[in-house]
Amino acid sequence: MGAWHTYSAQQAIAELETDRTRGLTQGEAERRLERYGPNRLEGGRRPGLLRRLWGQLTDPMVLVLLAAAGLSLWASGGEDWLDAAIILVIVVVNACISLSQEDSAEKALAALRDMSAPLARVVRDGKLIRLETDRLVPGDIIHLEAGDLVPADARLLEAAGLQADESALTGESAPVSKGVLAALPEDTPLAERANLVMASTVLTRGRAAAVVIATGMDTEVGRIAGLLLDQEEGETPLQKKMAEISRALSFVCLCVCAVMFGVGLLQGRGMLDMFLTAVSLAVAAIPEGLPAIVTIVLALGVGRMAKRRAIVKKLPAVETLGCAGVICSDKTGTLTQNKMTVVEVWTPRPSGRETALTIGALCSDAALTWKGREPVSTGDPTEAALVTAAAKEGLDKNELEGAWPRRGELPFDSERKLMTTVHAKPGGGYRVCVKGAPDVLSRRCRLDSAAARRLEARNEAMASRALRVLGVAYKDLALLPAQLSSAVLEQGLTFAGLIGMIDPPRPEVKAAVERCFAAGIRPVMITGDHKLTAVAIARELGICRPGDLALTGDDLDFLPQEVLEEEVDKFSVYARVSPEHKMRIVQAWQARGKVAAMTGDGVNDAPALKAADIGCAMGLSGTDVAKGAADMILTDDNFATIVAAVEEGRGIYANIKKAIHYLLSCNIGEILTIFCATLFRFPQMPLAPVQLLWLNLVTDSLPALALGVEPVEEGAMARPPRDPHASLFAHGFARRLAWQGAMVGALTLAAWLLGGWVLPGPAAPMAAANTMAFATLTLSQLFHAFDVRSEEASLFHIGVFSNPAMNRAFLIGLVMQLAVLCVPPLQAVFRTVPMSPIQWAAVLALAVTPVAVCECAKAIARRRARPKKRRPAEKIPAGRP
Repeated sequence: MGAWHTYSAQQAIAELETDRTRGLTQGEAERRLERYGPNRLEGGRRPGLLRRLWGQLTDPMVLVLLAAAGLSLWASGGEDWLDAAIILVIVVVNACISLSQEDSAEKALAALRDMSAPLARVVRDGKLIRLETDRLVPGDIIHLEAGDLVPADARLLEAAGLQADESALTGESAPVSKGVLAALPEDTPLAERANLVMASTVLTRGRAAAVVIATGMDTEVGRIAGLLLDQEEGETPLQKKMAEISRALSFVCLCVCAVMFGVGLLQGRGMLDMFLTAVSLAVAAIPEGLPAIVTIVLALGVGRMAKRRAIVKKLPAVETLGCAGVICSDKTGTLTQNKMTVVEVWTPRPSGRETALTIGALCSDAALTWKGREPVSTGDPTEAALVTAAAKEGLDKNELEGAWPRRGELPFDSERKLMTTVHAKPGGGYRVCVKGAPDVLSRRCRLDSAAARRLEARNEAMASRALRVLGVAYKDLALLPAQLSSAVLEQGLTFAGLIGMIDPPRPEVKAAVERCFAAGIRPVMITGDHKLTAVAIARELGICRPGDLALTGDDLDFLPQEVLEEEVDKFSVYARVSPEHKMRIVQAWQARGKVAAMTGDGVNDAPALKAADIGCAMGLSGTDVAKGAADMILTDDNFATIVAAVEEGRGIYANIKKAIHYLLSCNIGEILTIFCATLFRFPQMPLAPVQLLWLNLVTDSLPALALGVEPVEEGAMARPPRDPHASLFAHGFARRLAWQGAMVGALTLAAWLLGGWVLPGPAAPMAAANTMAFATLTLSQLFHAFDVRSEEASLFHIGVFSNPAMNRAFLIGLVMQLAVLCVPPLQAVFRTVPMSPIQWAAVLALAVTPVAVCECAKAIARRRARPKKRRPAEKIPAGRP
């Protein structure tokens, strides 16, 4: 079964027990899927639950903490067993929470991978359907065309002008020609098996039908992948950045804890008590879960993007989206509806209309069906418009192809900007039908100078009315050439006419363009259409503003790159451009320091999508190659979706920053509380080690994750893009962390002093002081999570209850904290005592103080940022100097 290249097409069909025209039945396909398994490459095996739990428990900081608890138990002769047991329980619970976060991140990422899974065109039960590639089985009949990523190893059944890039598999740098061919010798090398197409290779030209011969790990690429199973997937750049921040903060925390430990020893405090306190503080203060929380926030945000029809394939692209400063967008289907309708046909001769429409219908791959008396065309929108227009004039494509059968073709490519088909004439001989860009086609036709000028003027007149214009031409041959090439078929043509069609702008795009300008993002149109058509649409949408200029591909060819980089912000429209030009435009914007997003759908767009900071592939019209090269896939091919994705990207980055803000400011408050108590020789530590660990459990996970699903703020698209190179701690962020952390620490110390000396209660002063400090620190952090929901807007403006996840996190944390403060068995475990009503009132007043202080600080900042009103100029009486 491994030497499929030695089989003829008919033998392969028979061996696989399938049907060339009807394919497999759905029932048979399900049975084969059960037998062969999904058509996917196996990934590296993830460590099991016990191994991952062991990894959490053997973290160096956890080991030090456990050692400290063991020393405390040994030094007390076993009397402090309860503290040691509670520490062990909290360590295990924290480990379980970390594992849960890892699983949540992995599930979210797996869901994203499933959403971006490619589709294949498969014949099942006689119908051509689109199916997830992982459901392909041996015996499936698949249809392929230029730009497709081959989904499985397959034996060709038919092929037209087919070429494949197999460099990833064979190392051959140039695309290789493929064909049905007869059986090949068994010893034919892999690179020369021209009757097969291999999984994960790319079709660069032509179209084909093939029968699947191997899937998953049985494919040629699957055998290679088997060697890589043990390799682990690397971290994303943002995860690495967060890990670096965590390490830096951990170092600072450990230094502070070490200093605190040393000062405590110099003051004569017990070594074991100080060691246990220092280690507990380090465990509580170090944001070890920050990278995991960032990954979960990213994955959840990407899930929200998917609901807005933007599938982000790579998590780092989310961070980049928030920095986008320019969006280079294709016109057709992205800015417009991609519903082409022929509205004008111009021919050099009055009787040439039927000939022009016949050529347009024959030189297309769109299919025609009838719904009652209405023609329905499927396929490329431009070709579908041609077929529909011909059908409305009585020229049914199905009947035309019966009378004029196709005998050869040269598929469209972006270099030639032409498509050519060859048909047998009813009376003998052959007719070559060509369609494409009028300015390109006219140079290949036999036209005198007057006719050429007349054609050019008509083309410009139609294009100026925002029509997309195609030229059609033909020539007749007595014999079919042995070699079908552009040099033979696309020269010496007879010009037949111009066909003008309209693709109306999407109604939502104009508002999206306005949002771009408001957000400091420059929208740019890049299209293969005529310059006048492109400018007309761009002006209608608001992309081309007064003073903006337009360039053509020919202009770009004569414009040096350094000049383009200097002048790029003057151009809003690029027409008649090739994929190479797209790369130059992206690079010019990047040279100006802008983060550039680029849309694309074709094979040749892949380099530009790779070069762009954010490559956006079209989900409906895009090829598999374009989708593979892109960072994001637009499932509706809509420009407005890109703008929505940028908004979500800004919101996601802001939410990550909020989670970091919350964790670090709270951790600073914990460190300052213990450090100040040590430095100023408090008679007793404000917080016991077990309370510090409990604090870490209650406040660090759920509120931070709730901040990660905060709705996008109203003003997210009313400010310019952020600088991708700016530090996370820039623009006053570090200052806010410092003073808010100091505030939390000061409130905790104030609670300790009030409980010990000012507010009497039912318990001993030191126990009451400890309980009030513990309660204040925990509750103030829970309340502080609400402050962090917006850096600028008032909490009451955005709505206290507008984030249900935050409300749930707050209630869960509050219930857990009240339990350890009020339930007698838990009071004994966590060393808390009952508080009097006045002590409770003081704790609540101190705990809500961060809300009041932060709201005042925001109000002052908003007032300072508000533009000052100018006083009216004083009127000077006449005659006065």
